Amino acid sequence: METSSPRRRRGYRGASVRQHGNGKSSSPRPRCGSGEFGVNLKPAEMFLKEMEFMVQKPYRVRYHSASYHLFYSVIATLQFVPECQRLQAVQAAVVILPDENREVLQTLLYFLSDIASAQENQMTADSLAVCLAPSILHLNSSKRDGTSPRMISRKGGAKPDHKDLSENMAATQCLSHMITECKKLFQQIPHEMMLQSRNSYVAADAQPLPLHGFGVNARGERVDYRAYLDDNVQCLIREAAEKSKGWHSAHGPETTELAYRKVGDGHPIRLWRVSVEMEAPPPVVLQRVLRERHLWDEDLLHSRVIESLENNTEVFHYITDSMAPHPRRDFVVLRRWCTDALRGVCILVSSSVDHDNVPLEAGLRAVLLTSRVLIEPCGMGRSRLTHYCRADLRGRSPDWYNKVFGHLCAAEVARIRASFPVLSAKGPETKI
Repeated sequence: METSSPRRRRGYRGASVRQHGNGKSSSPRPRCGSGEFGVNLKPAEMFLKEMEFMVQKPYRVRYHSASYHLFYSVIATLQFVPECQRLQAVQAAVVILPDENREVLQTLLYFLSDIASAQENQMTADSLAVCLAPSILHLNSSKRDGTSPRMISRKGGAKPDHKDLSENMAATQCLSHMITECKKLFQQIPHEMMLQSRNSYVAADAQPLPLHGFGVNARGERVDYRAYLDDNVQCLIREAAEKSKGWHSAHGPETTELAYRKVGDGHPIRLWRVSVEMEAPPPVVLQRVLRERHLWDEDLLHSRVIESLENNTEVFHYITDSMAPHPRRDFVVLRRWCTDALRGVCILVSSSVDHDNVPLEAGLRAVLLTSRVLIEPCGMGRSRLTHYCRADLRGRSPDWYNKVFGHLCAAEVARIRASFPVLSAKGPETKI
């Protein structure tokens, strides 16, 4: 009796489907004849259904195949999808890219669009696509390293065959189209499409609570903001006492210690912890974090105290910039600090809050789920800062937070450290 092993089956080139975890596989996907560029593709209606399937299912393009997936998806769109539906089809292909790839693609396409539209420049979108398509879309990358069967079979450096030429032409048209339509491609993605995508963190939809009736404490009891902040301070003290219990180490920037752990409150975002030593005593470090953000955060655009509630408690508003064309992040946080918690230890706890006096004017309203800063004295005028942080910056998937966000937290703490002069025992010898 013959037994069949699980196999990967391909539809149009570049999109592969594996068997489901329950052992069942989807029905075979029919293939159509070659199109203008010599690639086996589907008719318009079948291609659109497949893109809808990929958006709605927990499907994620692998990082090393992101350009490959995008290239053949856009080729299929240009060839077989009616013009009135092309934008939606390309948007679906972009939505299921990993967040890192999609953000880099958006930045690059906007930059190339600015170049193509400049009056004093003669490089059109077509000219830019001819120069950059092989690199951006990784076209013929296997042929360049000699692993392609067609490359191996050639003798004496023969000229590219018809399929190579047709793929180059398709890549050029693909990139030129995306440069020309980049603003529609990213700015007009339907909200329904983002909600359907299970790769997006939109589904979790963390929202800040109003100042009065703020939330629940560690025991699940509803409390006001005072009890909530007191509970956060006690949680931070317990975290510091438990040290590395339940934490997993990760590689971070030099001089920092980075770790993470999962939190069982229903949110998929991890809690990150960063530790670093500072060349300043705890009260000075607290002042730097609390009131001198402009000295270490180069992305800070604006900051102000919205409301002083009581001693050492306030509602604080700040806005950070992002590289164009990505949106700004707007934060409204409730925070409390202590300068005499334990043996010279300083503490700062923060969490996002909904405040009537701070309407969102532009960008995205980010949500700071947890931010706890512990600053301990180390002797000789030095201190050790430990930051625990979870945040929903909006528009990114849990995968991005698991892989990237912790390193951003570590880089932020490293910038705080770099804002202090480094004390050194080295120097010219003196005679007394």
